[in-house]
Amino acid sequence: MWVPAGATAALDLRLESVIEGVLVSGTIVAPLRGECGRCLDEVSDVGTVEVRELFYYADRAVDVADDDDARVLVDDHADLEPVVRDALVLDLPLSPTCRPDCAGLCADCGARLDEVGPHHSHDRLDARWAALSALAEDGAPTGTDQGRSDPDESKEKK
Repeated sequence: MWVPAGATAALDLRLESVIEGVLVSGTIVAPLRGECGRCLDEVSDVGTVEVRELFYYADRAVDVADDDDARVLVDDHADLEPVVRDALVLDLPLSPTCRPDCAGLCADCGARLDEVGPHHSHDRLDARWAALSALAEDGAPTGTDQGRSDPDESKEKK
């Protein structure tokens, strides 16, 4: 999922002056686009995220020099772009779906499982068993122990 380029995000923010700086809190609403993680159809949604970030006054920046995540007011301005971006990106779903019951695609042929029905299947043989499949096709009886000798049977015949 992503926020489309040029999309407008609605910000409903409250800025409060505190001793350390300015506390920004509120809600961000932005349109989201992406692909369904199961069937690859386009997905559109609206992301709503709560934010709460403290922007320190420039003279307090010395106190937070060790904190890499600390945000500082520059010329009494708060740069909200990284705050908005980080909040939205961290809230994005890892694997969005077009519908909660989306069945996805067939792993063998790529058909949409919603369209082909629940009994869609492919006869696929594991390559490790291919040699045994060839024996069955040659007419060898299956389910019997031909070719094996039972030590108990050989003792009885003697």
